[in-house]
Amino acid sequence: MAPPMSAADFLDALRDEGVTVVEVGDWRHHNRNHKGPWGPVHGVMIHHTVTQGSEHTVELCRDGYEDLPGPLCHGVITKDGRVHLVGYGRANHAGLGDDDVLRAVIAEKPLPPDNEANTDGNRHFYGFECENLGDGHDPWPDVQLEAIERVAAAICRHHGWTERSVIGHREWQPGKVDPRGFTMASMRERVGDRLQ
Repeated sequence: MAPPMSAADFLDALRDEGVTVVEVGDWRHHNRNHKGPWGPVHGVMIHHTVTQGSEHTVELCRDGYEDLPGPLCHGVITKDGRVHLVGYGRANHAGLGDDDVLRAVIAEKPLPPDNEANTDGNRHFYGFECENLGDGHDPWPDVQLEAIERVAAAICRHHGWTERSVIGHREWQPGKVDPRGFTMASMRERVGDRLQ
């Protein structure tokens, strides 16, 4: 069980890993903590946004929708490889997912199929939304994939986790397809190489 990093430690961890960070407003205090606990944390979850345009994407992930208030993640990874911090604490990104998957993440074992949605993921995962249409055709620039690798490695390094603590939304919640356009197995391999 790991308590979440402080916002200052989170920022330092990202920068120490070589991440280009953009701080958006009062991101350190923008959260959904009044809706439930934040932590213990067990992993990093990667998403795609189904949007285009960095400014619009960052604004949407910070503010959310009428039916789903922001923040919708902790950081937005835009196509230029920058990581825009939009919130810290509980965020509306993971939703309900599979408790068997959570147990596998905690144990750092291979993930079972996600076939139920019975566990609050917003409490347990750092979340990053990545600017992409999610149609399988929108490209993933190398700088963006490298930024995903770096943010995941930064968090894993701080907590002493391996790459098995990094999952995609599609591996957590039945019916989700994100991130689409690269495999989480390949991303975990990249994170593992960086952590060596």
